[in-house]
Amino acid sequence: MRFEEAYGGWQNGRLTQEEAARLLGVCDRTFRRYIDRYEDEGLDGLIDKRLNQVSHRRAPVDEVMGLVDRYRSRHEGWNVKHFYAWYKRDGGGRSYTWVKNRLQEEKLVPKAAKRGVHRKRRERSPLPGMLVHQDGSTHEWVTGQHWDLIVTMDDATNEHYSMFFVEEEGTQSSFRGVREVIESRGLFSAFYSDRGSHYWTTPEAGGKVDKVNLTQFGRAMKQLGIEMIAAYSPEARGTFRAGFRDAPGPIAQGVGARRDYRHDCCQPLLKGGIPSGVQRGVRWAASRRRLSIRSLPGRALERHPVRANRAHRRQRQLCTI
Repeated sequence: MRFEEAYGGWQNGRLTQEEAARLLGVCDRTFRRYIDRYEDEGLDGLIDKRLNQVSHRRAPVDEVMGLVDRYRSRHEGWNVKHFYAWYKRDGGGRSYTWVKNRLQEEKLVPKAAKRGVHRKRRERSPLPGMLVHQDGSTHEWVTGQHWDLIVTMDDATNEHYSMFFVEEEGTQSSFRGVREVIESRGLFSAFYSDRGSHYWTTPEAGGKVDKVNLTQFGRAMKQLGIEMIAAYSPEARGTFRAGFRDAPGPIAQGVGARRDYRHDCCQPLLKGGIPSGVQRGVRWAASRRRLSIRSLPGRALERHPVRANRAHRRQRQLCTI
């Protein structure tokens, strides 16, 4: 019902203020405010003046244009998270959402597709060292060069213990990642990976792994007392992918800036971990008790268990020939 009809009914005595306000969907106090504004200014007094006011928090046009020009000239093709990290480092004071909306309004970055219903999130390990993830990401890090980035990270904190480039993921790269973790942190309790042929033997494609007939890597983990866990469900893979989803773009931009087209020349870029603003920060574990990583004694470090196991297997093969 329009205000004039409710106002006329109240003037004629057919409606009380409470009844007229209820017809308009407002309280009687608001209806009395409408009456005062209508009698003073007519229908123009009922227009919401907030619609014509500019927010005092609105960014100046020069600031918006400067942000857009900077992205176009220096950061074209970067994702919003990577660009926002540089924006904050240079003294930017706006929020991430504001920066993202301005870039999307100018069609500089695409809007992400709406995600489906998320599965129930798996709880993280309560302590660092209880579960370590390892996986490889194939990407065109420089023009015409596809390498694998092997990352070994902790489940409880998302801290990246080992990162390096290789031509192709395999047994050697898996051993190297585990070796770097053990040498720097000590032994861990469990190891999570996909069902790649260098990790597991899978009799049927897409089926369950064979935990009896172990691979060379599996035998080494068994000798070290590390439990191996194979990936099956999408929610189990979520931890690694969430922590590494936005890394290829920023790392590729850093590698391309060096113009070194050999993966061994680009290793120094990874010593500091995933670039700032992409790695979401090391999350504190739910408990601050003693770490569960088991330190290796000095004698064991002199002859590393992984290398010792490989040498032992090689010696057994030579003896059986």
